[in-house]
Amino acid sequence: MAVEPIGIFAVLLGLYCLALGLDATIKAFVVMTIFGAAAAFLLGSASVQPAHLFLLFVAIAAFRDRENARLAVKTLGFGQPGFWLACLVVYGALSAYFSPRIFEDASIIVPLGVSEHPLSGGVVRLGPVSSNLTQTVYLAADLACFAMIVAVGSTLKGFQALVVGLIAYAFFNVIFAILDLTTSAIGAQDMLQFIRNAQYTFHENDKVNGMKRIVGSWPESSAFAGTTLGIFGFTGTMWLCRRKSEWTGPFALISFVLIVLSTSSTGLFAAPICLMILYFTALLRCGSRKDSSHSTAVVILTPPLAALAALVVLLQQDIYATVYNYVDLLLLSKQTSSSAVTRGSWNIYGLQNFVDTFGLGVGLGTARTSSFPVALLSNVGIPGTLFFLLFAMTAFAPPNQPSRTLASDIRLSARNGCLCLLVGSLVAGPTVDLGLLFFILAGLAASRPASDGVSAPFLTLRGGGDQMTGKPA
Repeated sequence: MAVEPIGIFAVLLGLYCLALGLDATIKAFVVMTIFGAAAAFLLGSASVQPAHLFLLFVAIAAFRDRENARLAVKTLGFGQPGFWLACLVVYGALSAYFSPRIFEDASIIVPLGVSEHPLSGGVVRLGPVSSNLTQTVYLAADLACFAMIVAVGSTLKGFQALVVGLIAYAFFNVIFAILDLTTSAIGAQDMLQFIRNAQYTFHENDKVNGMKRIVGSWPESSAFAGTTLGIFGFTGTMWLCRRKSEWTGPFALISFVLIVLSTSSTGLFAAPICLMILYFTALLRCGSRKDSSHSTAVVILTPPLAALAALVVLLQQDIYATVYNYVDLLLLSKQTSSSAVTRGSWNIYGLQNFVDTFGLGVGLGTARTSSFPVALLSNVGIPGTLFFLLFAMTAFAPPNQPSRTLASDIRLSARNGCLCLLVGSLVAGPTVDLGLLFFILAGLAASRPASDGVSAPFLTLRGGGDQMTGKPA
């Protein structure tokens, strides 16, 4: 085992946050999930990310209070979202061990990890792979993360800390994107090597037609764009709801620009769909109420502004050529590129794995795909797919509580963030694990903060703070 400098930093930060309390620990944890290319520890060919290490400190801080432990267990009760996620984890763990052995040689897989069989043309015969264990650990960590987030979000203070952490995540995501572009421009990419030390294949220096592919703190452009979609959905919805508009509005706009300029096909494909999600949200919220002004403005102004922008692009040949060439390069012509053909073949093999195992799947972490739904079907089959759908339905279901309160608006923002992450995973979802950021947002969407009558500030930033029952900012 090799301990990395960022791992030492994570441990020291965790100890410091424990001394400050749960509020600081949960904020730091949310921000730590941004280090998607970093390894706190290296265990052979496996990497332990800083955020997964930090989960230990979150657990210690959260379970100091027995009430948090009770709430975490409660979300695992029958019919609760945690129950269905736990079913997915249990089935996934069992399938990870038994399926590759029961169905050995029954199908051809694109292995996610190292296989016992020799690799030929990027595929091997079905059998156990090293990622069966690591993906099981990751999915179990997702369950622990979700349960703790729901428990922490059941109190006003914890709920507020999660939102502050997500806004801080948006800030640091922009900062790392700018650092990525700046260090590349001056030839100082080594400055960010301390957060690019995991055992992954990195594409931090790739360019498309002379444009730097933005990777930020992630291994590749598609990973950066995919995670930024979630933050865009969260901050964009917060702005529509007029919640901390002075922060969420700029972060949503900058995040969208970074997604489009990242040169990621995933981002360019998903961005218009995410905009439609936000526009539909605005349609549902528009009206004459004061807290509907942003949504109403978006509903009224978007169609004419979109038409005007389209006219400008169509009438100005230089602009049209630039936009068309960019879209053609990343989307239209991408379908015939070698990478698209390869990723398409991964999905074909994945669907064949589903058929060859009679709908049970080849086992969690066994096969690599290029689409999250295909990853579910190929790895955990019909049972695992149903468990995930039940989890999503129960976690994202609107509560029977008053709407347009701060808590309900934040839950709506978290749901939209999850939906945007899922849209990105449709074209770039290699595994069943959607990442800790998804389950943080899902946990926030499923949280039900109890009103204790305390007038606690929502966010102590310039301009004052909202309260859980307060007016929009």
